[in-house]
Amino acid sequence: MVMEQGLSSQSRLILTGLGALLVSAAASSIAGVYLGSAREVLALIPGLMVLLPSIIDMRGNIAGVLASRLSSSMHLGEFSIDFEEGSVLGDNVRASFVITVLIAFVLGIFAYAASLLSGLPTVSITDLVLISVTSGIVSGLLVMGITLLIALISYRYGLDLDMIGAPTVTTSGDVVTLPILVLSAVFVMYLPPWTRLALGVAVVAVAVAVIVYTRRRSEGIGTIVGENLSFLIPLSVLGTLAGLTYSLNLDALVTIAAFLILIPPFTGCLGSIGGILGSRLSTGMHTGELNPSFLPERGVVHHFIISYLYTLILLPLLALIAHGAAVLMGLNSPGLGMLVIISLAAGLVVMTLVNGVAYATASLSFRYGLDPDNFGIPVITSLIDLIGAAALVTVIGLLL
Repeated sequence: MVMEQGLSSQSRLILTGLGALLVSAAASSIAGVYLGSAREVLALIPGLMVLLPSIIDMRGNIAGVLASRLSSSMHLGEFSIDFEEGSVLGDNVRASFVITVLIAFVLGIFAYAASLLSGLPTVSITDLVLISVTSGIVSGLLVMGITLLIALISYRYGLDLDMIGAPTVTTSGDVVTLPILVLSAVFVMYLPPWTRLALGVAVVAVAVAVIVYTRRRSEGIGTIVGENLSFLIPLSVLGTLAGLTYSLNLDALVTIAAFLILIPPFTGCLGSIGGILGSRLSTGMHTGELNPSFLPERGVVHHFIISYLYTLILLPLLALIAHGAAVLMGLNSPGLGMLVIISLAAGLVVMTLVNGVAYATASLSFRYGLDPDNFGIPVITSLIDLIGAAALVTVIGLLL
């Protein structure tokens, strides 16, 4: 009887995750279709494609950390619906906004530097930073609102936030951030040069203001911001390199636009799967159900198998959607069969690496007294951005 209840509970968790991932796949495909339709903008505003993966990734990372921290606080009985400073919810929301502003500022600088060093054409550093911060703040507030809504619903109805948080926030990051980034870029580039310069100065002032705000609150908010920035800024390099990888192959991606349509759901869904894995490992170590041993134990391997199962179910579906959208939009596609093979080959390579990195990140951070909630999702999704880009481009080059 106990075994049957355990199996029923496991099945319910797996199906909950799969349901969230299917919704994530559908929503991420909408972002992919939008990216395919915006291919001319990517070509006309140099540097934008370099910025795109990193800013979408960081949006999901920041919201993912927020969801993971809130989930752990629910499991530990520390969560309450209180937005006052000093409360778990209040401090995490304030810290997430500060991180959003500072990371967006850094991403614009990274994208400009990467374009310059690689010899790619780019707009000015002021324009890229302004585009990054504008889209980052607007999309950040929207995604944070969605994350809070999901967290409060989970708390109210007793749902497992680990299983629905990562898919929801990474998908909302894709769907919300991509059009806002494109619209922000077009808006900024239409402004007169002197207006762009003045707004650039204002952005620097805002960045300084949030740094001063954080330094005056060393406890709670300051601790969260400091710990997150210490690894989110280095991880931003991975997203920028992913954007650089796509930019160097932009002509091929624009020519066979089905690949552009595939990119957001491919990286988004793999990020969601990895996010679920990271959240489950983090919660398991917080509650003592999993041990941060050198080699993964049986319970961890069970989570790995579930991740592969999700991958095998979702990637062919994403290829089908990308191919169908390309055909309906009159865009080029390599064919459904080839698109399925490419997505599965690249996806399984990515997921194999992600399983190892997710476990290493959770166990090492927990073993050294750090909060794995802060590290799991950002490390996983940033890694997926880079190795996903490299795997897709490599498999495309080998098979076409």
